[in-house]
Amino acid sequence: MIIFGFIILIICSALCLYRIGRGPTASDRSVAIDILGIIVVAFCVLLYFKTGDGFYLIVAIAWALLSFIGALALAKFLEDKGFDE
Repeated sequence: MIIFGFIILIICSALCLYRIGRGPTASDRSVAIDILGIIVVAFCVLLYFKTGDGFYLIVAIAWALLSFIGALALAKFLEDKGFDE
């Protein structure tokens, strides 16, 4: 069952990479990059279930936090606002 999850996540990541490359607007690319971050977190969680090593959960939490901060920064940049506003 975990292998099926890996296959689904690989397909989803390929579709996100396609949207990043062919996205018509910057906001489409931004959403695809954010979804790719969520897919990386899902990979880490599946690796945790497969191996039982807690290190993968720590990486998943750290990646989720950094992805959230990056999405906020990119949204501010796309709105042409400074980081102090």
